[in-house]
Amino acid sequence: MLRTLALAAAASTALASAALAQDVTLRLAHFAADTHPAQAAAQQFADRVAARTDGAIAVEIYPANELGSPPEQLEQTVLGAVEMSLPTQGALDKYEKAFGTVMTPFAFSSYEQAHQVLDGPFTDWAAPKLEEQGLVMLANWEYGFRNITNSKKPIESPADVEGLKLRTPPELQIVAAMEGLGATTTQIAFPELPNALNQGVVDGQENPIGVIYHFKLNDFQEHLALTRHVYNSMVHVINKDVFDGLTPDQQAILREESKAAGDMMRQAVIAQEEEEIAALEQAGMKVTRPDLAPFAAKMGPARERVAEYSGAENMATFLGFLD
Repeated sequence: MLRTLALAAAASTALASAALAQDVTLRLAHFAADTHPAQAAAQQFADRVAARTDGAIAVEIYPANELGSPPEQLEQTVLGAVEMSLPTQGALDKYEKAFGTVMTPFAFSSYEQAHQVLDGPFTDWAAPKLEEQGLVMLANWEYGFRNITNSKKPIESPADVEGLKLRTPPELQIVAAMEGLGATTTQIAFPELPNALNQGVVDGQENPIGVIYHFKLNDFQEHLALTRHVYNSMVHVINKDVFDGLTPDQQAILREESKAAGDMMRQAVIAQEEEEIAALEQAGMKVTRPDLAPFAAKMGPARERVAEYSGAENMATFLGFLD
């Protein structure tokens, strides 16, 4: 009798979970332009999830900060007002400091190294920590190595950065890296950046190549230096309560299709970078490819600031993944 009741209760729970997961609409907010590979990856994710769930899960995509600035998008995801978003580690570290270690200046020497670390030991370590903050990490996507642009002069050495007034996002790692090179930094919301560059409020900014290209920042900036000073990626996250309300099969589909979309975006970003640099040069931008060793050599104080911010124990764990 007890076994029968237990089986009936389990069946009832399963049916309730399945009913809860039917006809779900998940909003996915991100900050990339609608021409950026992130949008193509998001669309692939939406299409495949809809197909594999027979339409039970619909994904609505809101690109280019339609639902607010990047920090606002992530906050809405934590609160459940927007189900999914694509923050970088620099946004996630406001909720879990372990993510702050990823953007340590010059931590990674290549995309291959970054992907190997982030997909393997880093995710195994950090993803459970993030769930404690109400977010489930579905997969790492891409964003890229960050580079400096400015309207004043070519950058061939760290000395050329000294005195420049650069816009950075409100992320300590990037601020520390630019200040370590002698720049003055100011934080301006990305939607306001083109106007700030156009009006000369700042001399320059730093971002991955895809951002510089797709948002046409070369309209306001003459010089691009391939400094590759910080790597970060978009991380596909979903509100934990929303995720827990899906069936196990649906959860597996979200994870699998997020990884597939992230892999596609990685390939697209990497493949397009040299083409985008060439297009920027053809449009009149002057591109320098400085020796990065002198830049990295000046990052001691910046790395110390990142370690203090992220936590010494977290930093030690992360650096262990790089060995």
